[in-house]
Amino acid sequence: MRKIIVFDTTLRDGEQSPGFSMNVAEKVSLAEQLSQLGVDVIEGGFPIASNDDFEAVRQVAKAVGNRSTVAALCRTKDQDIDRAAEALKGVGRTRIHTFIATSDLHLQHKLKMTRDEVIATAVAAVQRARKYTDDVEFSAEDATRSDPDYLCRVVEAVIKAGATTVNLPDTVGHTVPWEYSAIIKDVLTRVPGASNIVISVHCHNDLGLAVANSLEAIRAGAGQVECTINGIGERAGNAALEEIVMALKHRHADFNADTGVRTEEIIPTSSMLVEITGVPVQPNKAVVGSNAFAHESGIHQHGMLSHEKTYEILRPESVGANSRLHLGKHSGRHAFRRKLVDLDVDLDEAAFEAAFLKFKELCDRVKNVTDDDILQLVGSNTEAVHAGPFILEHLQFTSGTDIVSHATVTMKVYEETVIRSAWAYGPIEAACKAIDQACSMTGKLLDYTVKAVSAGKDAVGEVRVTVEHEGRRAEGRASSVNVVEASARAYAQALIKLAKMTGKIAAGK
Repeated sequence: MRKIIVFDTTLRDGEQSPGFSMNVAEKVSLAEQLSQLGVDVIEGGFPIASNDDFEAVRQVAKAVGNRSTVAALCRTKDQDIDRAAEALKGVGRTRIHTFIATSDLHLQHKLKMTRDEVIATAVAAVQRARKYTDDVEFSAEDATRSDPDYLCRVVEAVIKAGATTVNLPDTVGHTVPWEYSAIIKDVLTRVPGASNIVISVHCHNDLGLAVANSLEAIRAGAGQVECTINGIGERAGNAALEEIVMALKHRHADFNADTGVRTEEIIPTSSMLVEITGVPVQPNKAVVGSNAFAHESGIHQHGMLSHEKTYEILRPESVGANSRLHLGKHSGRHAFRRKLVDLDVDLDEAAFEAAFLKFKELCDRVKNVTDDDILQLVGSNTEAVHAGPFILEHLQFTSGTDIVSHATVTMKVYEETVIRSAWAYGPIEAACKAIDQACSMTGKLLDYTVKAVSAGKDAVGEVRVTVEHEGRRAEGRASSVNVVEASARAYAQALIKLAKMTGKIAAGK
């Protein structure tokens, strides 16, 4: 089975997407996670672009060390190559990645150069880069719109000059799978020495074909795939790392190829990127979307309860996710009954049927049905259900513009009064941190919504949260005229549920 090199360009091409800018510290943190993910090559940035980009590449290379190769992008200009080499100097495994366009469209309208001039420039750039490192990648920008004969001439020239990886990017998302595979095969067949170096592919998603094109290129003989976490990147984005990796793993017999990616780190890496950029992943995004392993249809839920493989081709745990049955208007009796079991609610058949009818009526009125909604439907005392080891008795906080927020909570924790304080950028975060300290449990806030349930300046705000702890998730809901208080009570309520799920209530502490 062939090992495909995974070249991640989230920190470079991904960051170029509007709204995805990252500072040096954030890039270093994400790079360390990418290394933990098992990415072979991390493109740290474009050193000549700015001092910040230069420092990011330098710090990323230092932090990653020898765990992954760190690449620096540069044009074929001498100052670009020298700046890239300076950023990578004296650290770990490094690569200089230089590029120039090869399509006539770019040559005529952007570069104002002849074909021979471009070849000479590319050769000189590769030779200069080789003076700094043995690992040099050359990219023929806009390769998929280049003349095939000329593209082969360029590739042959840079291989002779010392390029160890040659990238044939679909820079503007122009190509289709069968055309792209033909380009890869053409280069591998016609260019002397092409089989002795690594052919790389870098696809953009303008037609929604980036992953399909990348996979077809691998089938055609490409040995490296360039991609980004969550598929972020210029315009419509790049090929999504998680989709390519899981496609190769799931259909390994068809590709006879795999990667060294630790797939269980996919969701944590995706979540870190979302946390850093503040840009969420669309719910139905393959592999990493919040609905990727969610099931609402009654038919699907019945199948899942019978055997998981009926409607899941990937195990959620394999990418660091959890499968879940989402209750909604399409859900059936099997899923509703399972939810009642999870909530420790035992009903006879008549009561169950009555509750199920109420549930379906509720689904016609609201989009999201929570555990609390279901408990109210079946007539359970929600306060009794949520009574547990943690009771939030008092909350005090200070906040304002240009000051750091502070919160103090007084809680009953296993019948013992506990007082804890925390600082944060906002009062809600401070309150949640203080609750974590008091309960000796650290929750991760995955989802937070607040809405007014009454009118006027004294409107009551209802807060709903989803919190994760040790791989399990729970919802909390609370209402108050004080939104910070409602947030704290909803968060504490979710922690109570999580303590029950993880057995910490039964254990006492």
